[in-house]
Amino acid sequence: MISAAKRAVILIVEDDVLIRMDAAQMIAGDEFDVIEAANADEAIAILETRLDITVVFTDIQMPGSMDGLKLAAAVRDRWPPIKIITTSGQARISCDDLPDGGLFLPKPYNAAQILKTLRELTV
Repeated sequence: MISAAKRAVILIVEDDVLIRMDAAQMIAGDEFDVIEAANADEAIAILETRLDITVVFTDIQMPGSMDGLKLAAAVRDRWPPIKIITTSGQARISCDDLPDGGLFLPKPYNAAQILKTLRELTV
């Protein structure tokens, strides 16, 4: 008998509702559970109540009290085990801009690229 493996939980943080829904649809499935947040403040509130989040996948340019890079730094400081993926269609960042272990995927990204990266991070 095969036991069901625990699925990794991915928090998508994206202010554009259509992009967020598209990303959630790409990621959700047999391998991953998805939670969505419209901005960094909403993401922090979710992180404070959920202990099962494995990866934060965040846009960099977002309105609110912090952008995606500040969110990534806050996640690294407060929840070090959580993996971080940042994305943007406009900003080009270097590894120095990201917290240790953080990754950057430029937009437009595709499902295969996201899923490959998430699989590598959640092994």
